[in-house]
Amino acid sequence: MRIGNKQFDTVNKTYIMGILNVTPDSFSDGGKFNNLDNALRQTDKMIREGADIIDVGGESTRPGHLPVSEQEEIERIVPVIEKINNNFAIPISIDTYKSKVAWEAIKAGAVLVNDIWGLKFDGKMADVIAENHAVCCLMHNRREAVYQHFVEEVLRDLESSLQTAHKAGIEKENIILDPGIGFGKTYEQNLLMLNKLHLLSGLGYPVLLGASRKSVIGLTLDLPVTERLEGTLVTTVFAVAHHCSFVRVHDVKENKRVIDMADAILRAAGKESKHG
Repeated sequence: MRIGNKQFDTVNKTYIMGILNVTPDSFSDGGKFNNLDNALRQTDKMIREGADIIDVGGESTRPGHLPVSEQEEIERIVPVIEKINNNFAIPISIDTYKSKVAWEAIKAGAVLVNDIWGLKFDGKMADVIAENHAVCCLMHNRREAVYQHFVEEVLRDLESSLQTAHKAGIEKENIILDPGIGFGKTYEQNLLMLNKLHLLSGLGYPVLLGASRKSVIGLTLDLPVTERLEGTLVTTVFAVAHHCSFVRVHDVKENKRVIDMADAILRAAGKESKHG
């Protein structure tokens, strides 16, 4: 898969998408990076620690968040994307479900659209992505966590997003899927989805896992958002073991080390099977 100016081996490797929230109210780091200098410093830090993509978000999507207008979101993210694009050679993702924001982000230098509604919120989003030949990450989401057959319905919902993408002309090689941990799911369903990550790979697309510091970790370990690193690292190991191509994380350095270690163990097993 090619994202911007970089080639990604989505079959054999797990890459890091570093989270850059330029918002005052994101659940984990709201207000830390919502000025240009801090955002650039954090970008530089994440790149030095091993980030492969920077995911810029201008609206918090945590439970109970307050939506912002398209114009406010654009004013938050465009200067940051332009600065990153001018100062660093790294692919930039825009975390938005609004087509107008995506369009302006792409004009500013973003090459990936990370849509938490999997093209189901804004009817123009698929066309914007297709017209610009952008890569997209289609996340599973529902307004209510009501299911008859949970895992099967998650897969069906993602297949529906894929149909929308293909109908709009988005190329297959430009699509990533995300199981949507923390969105439209109960605590138990989030745990089950983490356990069933391998089923998403069966759809034939690279998979991104975004579980960093999320409530499923906090509830399991009874820890505040500032103390969820170890729990996050366990989900990253699961991502590597289940052949996820990307993890979206806050703590790049620690997750990079965990990926490298898990990958080395898995490759050792592969070498043994080759050589008997």
